[in-house]
Amino acid sequence: MTFHMTVDKVGRVVLPKPLRDHVRLNPGDTLEAEVSGDQISLRLVREPAPLRREHGVWVYRAGTPASVDIGDLLGRVREERIRDLME
Repeated sequence: MTFHMTVDKVGRVVLPKPLRDHVRLNPGDTLEAEVSGDQISLRLVREPAPLRREHGVWVYRAGTPASVDIGDLLGRVREERIRDLME
């Protein structure tokens, strides 16, 4: 995958959407830059926490299987919310 980007007058570069989608880059994510000669390499620095809140929804993004039964967890959360609403 190759993209050409232009640096603006204050030094910013916009990463094309297909590239951001490919590496699952989201607003607020951190990139690490490494320079070797005339090459610049960017590496996505992932959060250590696999669970993060996106648009008001908890999202699991670690790339590894969950250590809990997600269905069971969701069931318990739903039951708690129903109990809270009934009170």
